[in-house]
Amino acid sequence: MCNNTYMVQEVRNIRREVLANGLTLITEEMEHIRSASIGIWIKTGSRDEDLQWNGISHFIEHMVFKGTKNRSAEEIARQVDSIGGNMDAFTAKECIGFNLKVLDEHLPVAMDILSDLVLNPVFDVTDIGRERGVILEEIKMDEDNPDYLVHEIFTQNFWKDHPLGKPILGTKDTVKKFERDPVLDFYKQRFAPGNMIISAAGHLKHKQFVELVAKHFEHMKPVKNGFHGSPPAIAPRIIMRNKKSLEQVQICVGVPSHPIAHENRHASYILNTLLGGGMSSRLFQNIRERQGLAYAIYSDLSPYRDTGCLSVYAGTSRESAGKVVQSVVSEFRKLKLEAVPEDELRRSKDQLKGSLMLSLESSSARMSNLARQEMYFDHFYTLDELIERIENVTVEQLTELANEFFQTESIAVTVLGNLNGLKLKRDQLAC
Repeated sequence: MCNNTYMVQEVRNIRREVLANGLTLITEEMEHIRSASIGIWIKTGSRDEDLQWNGISHFIEHMVFKGTKNRSAEEIARQVDSIGGNMDAFTAKECIGFNLKVLDEHLPVAMDILSDLVLNPVFDVTDIGRERGVILEEIKMDEDNPDYLVHEIFTQNFWKDHPLGKPILGTKDTVKKFERDPVLDFYKQRFAPGNMIISAAGHLKHKQFVELVAKHFEHMKPVKNGFHGSPPAIAPRIIMRNKKSLEQVQICVGVPSHPIAHENRHASYILNTLLGGGMSSRLFQNIRERQGLAYAIYSDLSPYRDTGCLSVYAGTSRESAGKVVQSVVSEFRKLKLEAVPEDELRRSKDQLKGSLMLSLESSSARMSNLARQEMYFDHFYTLDELIERIENVTVEQLTELANEFFQTESIAVTVLGNLNGLKLKRDQLAC
């Protein structure tokens, strides 16, 4: 019996085109599936807002669903349902996205609906008033979620007085000021062809898709827009915020990390994975399993175009809060002083590769991946290239990175809860 194992190199059929007005179009043909996902991505988000209009990107993302020149809000919903489509939208710090996933045969209808939303919103005055109320409720809902709130307070202080530190939803004060004129002005500036990427992945043909997009978008006039302001300064402060109603103390500990396209980014992902990226990670094993101090504990990497943050989150009792912070800092110190064992490095690489492969299984994931690569890199990375980069990360690189990231004076901490006199000083963060 012959048992031959073949390594299959994955070839991604990715094509890119730029229309005469500056709009960028990217497709990936996936022959073996029946779905197709389309995304319209605006390359500016909440960090590109003036402070007085904080939250307006998110507000516009909501408003386009309230009706266009051709469809009411109900008709939009009904048409998406009638083709079995999944539609969603989001606003992030650096982009706004509108996505629709359908069966391949419904691609023309899907493009018609999605382009109508993005190109023809009416911004009705009554709808604007109503939506302000909806978003004010959304802000309250988020403020009632302690995990969200501690991250929000942390971010606002970490990038203090910079738009990157401001909440994506805006604040009660800014949202109350959203009227039709500023909303329309902001929309016209941002929703311009040079600031847009349309990406699609799935069972489609590049040429036909380009024709479909051109039909809807080629009439758009190019607009000059010089967004992308200055990088934020980091303010590594210790913030103790009292909230008596909370049963647990919420903790966020963070340090500056690299921007999204940094050459050492793969080492950063591995460092984050072995520190707090799963059940076998050091933080989970030490703080939850060995010491039993927290139910939820994890680390997270948030890279942006010109800066980044590696943060650790934990929820614990007031009595254990100091111990948890010191345990986190001691893991930082260990990564600086002791070389990561080869078997742990191997495990982290395999974990990262596995999650990467799984994350690219659907047409919607591929579509998002295309848009993000276009936004941040001058090259489309194949899965094989990414795996090779991950494999090339060494123990020495991780030690070097830990020594760069984990500096006592650059650690920021936010503690939220019924603190009852709990104190934290910089010397407790010595690493």
